[in-house]
Amino acid sequence: MMAVDPTRVRRLNELPVQRGAYVLYWMQAAQRVLGNDALAFAAEQANELGRPLVVAFGLVGRYLGAGQRPYRFMLQGIEETARGLAERKIAFVIRQGSPDRVALDLGARACCVVADRGYLRHQVRWARYLARRLPCALFQVETNLVVPVEVASPKEEYAARTLRPRIHRQIERYLHLAPQPDLRRTAVGLDLESDDLPDPDGLMSTPGVAPSHHESNLVLRGGEQEARRLLGEFVERKLADYDALRNEPGADALSQMSPYLHMGQISPVEIALRVGATGLPSAQAYLEELIVRRELAINMVHYNPHYDALAGLPAWALKTLAEHAADARPLLYSLGDLEAARTHDAYWNAAQREMLLTGKMHGYMRMYWGKKILEWSPNPATALARILYLNDAYELDGRDPNGYAGALWCMGKHDQAWGERPIYGKVRYMNARGLERKFDIGAYVRRVAAL
Repeated sequence: MMAVDPTRVRRLNELPVQRGAYVLYWMQAAQRVLGNDALAFAAEQANELGRPLVVAFGLVGRYLGAGQRPYRFMLQGIEETARGLAERKIAFVIRQGSPDRVALDLGARACCVVADRGYLRHQVRWARYLARRLPCALFQVETNLVVPVEVASPKEEYAARTLRPRIHRQIERYLHLAPQPDLRRTAVGLDLESDDLPDPDGLMSTPGVAPSHHESNLVLRGGEQEARRLLGEFVERKLADYDALRNEPGADALSQMSPYLHMGQISPVEIALRVGATGLPSAQAYLEELIVRRELAINMVHYNPHYDALAGLPAWALKTLAEHAADARPLLYSLGDLEAARTHDAYWNAAQREMLLTGKMHGYMRMYWGKKILEWSPNPATALARILYLNDAYELDGRDPNGYAGALWCMGKHDQAWGERPIYGKVRYMNARGLERKFDIGAYVRRVAAL
């Protein structure tokens, strides 16, 4: 019996398993050893076929506008993953180049190839390219969601309230971690070319890696061990108050898991099991964010080809924004002013500075931040382009379904129509007075100023 739930596995081509030299796991979206269903499935295949297991990783220098900071975070995790694979006698091959072509080259000698799953259009394109050209069977395993996206829903869902019951009907089946089987054959000694892993702390000299203009020791460190340390700290010190404090920007109440989930350095199932086991009342509020809200974003990216464009908005939002696109903007800022946090709004500036300095922004402030960019840009299309540029360049969890869903939420996605007003139309409005009414927003500004 398979350790991995069969609904997590799908065939991407119709070719048979071949008499190759090894089983290849093409690692991209799940950059970890533990809690990795794709790795577990690949190990099962290797044992059944009596072959060693090889893991391949394609390293892209420039990646969707990402700067030096997320690249370093990723490499810190990859270093740790390489050590974990070596301990299990699994060969790890890292090569500079397009990931699909790296996998194709190594797949030429493989019995079969196992891939983890990403949902952004370039990740889908990589998998399709490989499926068309590989000489052997290609399996894809969902390991970064609790409930696989097609199992949860066969279509794009309108909002969390429509996806939530679908998730809850299926969730118990998927809340378990597949065990990692011991490998019967060692991959030690296989003759496979591998590039040196770039030094995560020496990236200024790495060709093709765009530097971040703001770097500090406040940025989180990547890797499975650090993800679990932070998770333990959250469960022990913060979870009890999470429901009450999660939207308080001045409080240290969040789990910090989003960058680790984005890089696939920790499994959402592992997080859900750890949080759920506490039995704390606030655990449900956290699981709503981790599972329903996060998987709503992936549902959008999977089913909506316009997930990073205005065309991805619901019809009512597109209509109201178009009707107000020519409204006078009392304040307009250039992209340079926004990037440098040079606006009249001390709260917005604090949010932008937090992102510049740490690679993260408090979730509630991220909503306010995006709404104000809509207000201070000449039109909605420019606003969306600015939100995505800044998010993807500076956030550790940029270039992610959650980021795209959040950007479009600022313009009406996964929301409802509200009272009509200039610029926003019927899209939900947020202002500084609302922050002052709900929070000690001054504490947030002071916290960021002290960074």
